[in-house]
Amino acid sequence: MTGICIAGATGWTGRALVDGVNAADGLELRSGVARSAAGGEAGGAPVFARVEEALDGVDVLIDYTSATAVKPNALVAIAAGIAVVIGTSGLTAEDYAEIDAAARERSVGVIASGNFSLTAAMCQAAALLAARHLPAWEVIDYASAAKPDVPSGTARELAERLGEVRAPELGFPIEELHGPQEARGAGVEGTRVHSVRLPSFVVSTEVVFAAPDERLTIRHDAGGTPEPYVAGTLLAARKAPERHGLTRGLDMLLTE
Repeated sequence: MTGICIAGATGWTGRALVDGVNAADGLELRSGVARSAAGGEAGGAPVFARVEEALDGVDVLIDYTSATAVKPNALVAIAAGIAVVIGTSGLTAEDYAEIDAAARERSVGVIASGNFSLTAAMCQAAALLAARHLPAWEVIDYASAAKPDVPSGTARELAERLGEVRAPELGFPIEELHGPQEARGAGVEGTRVHSVRLPSFVVSTEVVFAAPDERLTIRHDAGGTPEPYVAGTLLAARKAPERHGLTRGLDMLLTE
């Protein structure tokens, strides 16, 4: 039985994961972390204010907290020899490099994904394949008006992993543009990323590839519930204890 701690257990995704873990074979919810609910319980498990207090009997920490809390939480779990699943967005490539180094030093597995939806993972896998054959692309990131981090974790991860394939052709040099360079989006590992923040969006990520006289658009749209993220997160929770170091992208698990 794999013992699970959910950081962010009372949050939007955390509540769905509590139910998902309790319904899953081979997984047992041992604890939760949520400052607002500390001293209570979630799904029959005790809730603590801090990750440090919640790791007794835990094999995997699942983190759906905030961009400021997730890296410290992950490093605490890694130092304790506990595998980690990161569903929280907002971390940079440098943050992930630090987490990977700590995990390798402790021979601990960490699985992170900007989006644990199975269909989002398929979208990313298709985009990485397309980048091997098409010369130019840009990413458009849609989310709600209240989302504080830009780009979304889904879009940032996609751009960073596209950069590992190769740099896209940009056409006119950004530094020679006439007008505000911001109009061409932010550069993330060589990819231009445009973040749209408007009411009615949850998270949608679109990557547009182009070659002479043709274009390919690959897009993922999330609905208004956290249910799509549960199956992928639980898959990662089962896989994380078997791994060493950081694995980025749910799609990396789908081909195993």
